[in-house]
Amino acid sequence: MELHKRILLLVTGDILAAMLAILAALAIHRSAVPTVADFMGVGLYRIALFVAILVFLSFLAEIYANHHQLVTSEIAFKIVFSLGVACLVFSFLSHAYPDDPHGNNLLVSAVIAFGILQFLCHVAYRLYVKCRGFARRVLILGVGPLAGRMGAIIPASDENYVLSGYVQCANEATHVPPSIIIENTGSLYETVKRQQADKIVVSLSERRGVFPIRDVMACKLDGVEVIDAPTFYEQVTGKLFLEGMNPSWIIFSDGFKVGCLRKVLKRGMDICCAVTGILLTAPFFPLIALAIRLDSPGPVFYRQERVGEKEKPFWLYKFRTMRSDAESATGAVWAQQNDSRVTRVGAFFRKSRIDELPQFFNILRGDMSMVGPRPERPEFVNKLKESIPYYSERHFVKPGVTGWAQVRYPYGASVEDALEKLRYDLYYIKNLTLSLDLMIILETIRVVLFRKGAR
Repeated sequence: MELHKRILLLVTGDILAAMLAILAALAIHRSAVPTVADFMGVGLYRIALFVAILVFLSFLAEIYANHHQLVTSEIAFKIVFSLGVACLVFSFLSHAYPDDPHGNNLLVSAVIAFGILQFLCHVAYRLYVKCRGFARRVLILGVGPLAGRMGAIIPASDENYVLSGYVQCANEATHVPPSIIIENTGSLYETVKRQQADKIVVSLSERRGVFPIRDVMACKLDGVEVIDAPTFYEQVTGKLFLEGMNPSWIIFSDGFKVGCLRKVLKRGMDICCAVTGILLTAPFFPLIALAIRLDSPGPVFYRQERVGEKEKPFWLYKFRTMRSDAESATGAVWAQQNDSRVTRVGAFFRKSRIDELPQFFNILRGDMSMVGPRPERPEFVNKLKESIPYYSERHFVKPGVTGWAQVRYPYGASVEDALEKLRYDLYYIKNLTLSLDLMIILETIRVVLFRKGAR
């Protein structure tokens, strides 16, 4: 299961827990099993608001991020923190709507019930991931550098995987510990059954003439999952393994599907987000403009040519955060940590992402989407296309104000960073869904509030 799907699974579990918490609160206060009518009597908008606030605050508390690295005490602390903030929010709402007939006692009981259910669900998931009794045994076919890399990512996985070992099928140089190379006596099929493997990851440096196709087919027909190294890497890390991909893998892979309905729904969500963003932030534009003018001479807005969908150039608009002559001597260069060209006000705007608010107008114009690969400058794109394979493929969708790469990886200022971010961008394009977009938007809010990643 891909990384974003595991996060969505946890979110779905919390949504169900929130609804069960409401039922539990009704049962406590009425001393009877609540009916559907009782549940609906709470009010659909109240139920939706209750669920939305709790899930949103769970995102802010980073309950879903790096879940496999959390211990039980950390899960408990994060849940308590998010529920404490939730109580403050609900207290404010109860004062804003004092005529609520359901009262605060029901709400308090529901919040407590949700905290207990959420903790139990997340601990159960952690036990599943950590418990070797539920582990899925992975057998890696190959002993070369590709096989070694696949074995190295298993311990960091949020899936319940255990490395069963490596099987050598050819005379490739050994890049894995010899102690966990399995002696392949008899057929590969017999070795797989003896190891009780649940998944085979084909990681051969060269398949021609050495790939045991009959044995692998027998394993597949016997219920053992067989996948190649790039697919396994994608499932575990939430990004694509560019070095192991080829055009046929892209063509025949299950993904890269953007139908007409999905495009229409995505565009509708973009317009709603952009209009909402403009309405909420436009009153602050005069104050932002005044701060920029008082801090340094030059225009308030800054426009820059970027590469958009199908590599069509467009003008991206931002609030100016650098000196007006920032690139007069150097030309186009990436922003660096503690960049001297950034003004005092600009440093705050970049950290808080205030400088990117004018991009809501880029969204309305159709140049950008709310979620997508970050648009790059033509000068950088031409350079990166020469050194990074598949870089042009990121332009098959509209660029975004935020994206999977932005929330999973810090600001990039080198070819190496661009390569790493491309792994995430292509993963997003391959797995593009509205649920993934919504999850990225929620993660972006957390990143912005805690001022992470910008330069």
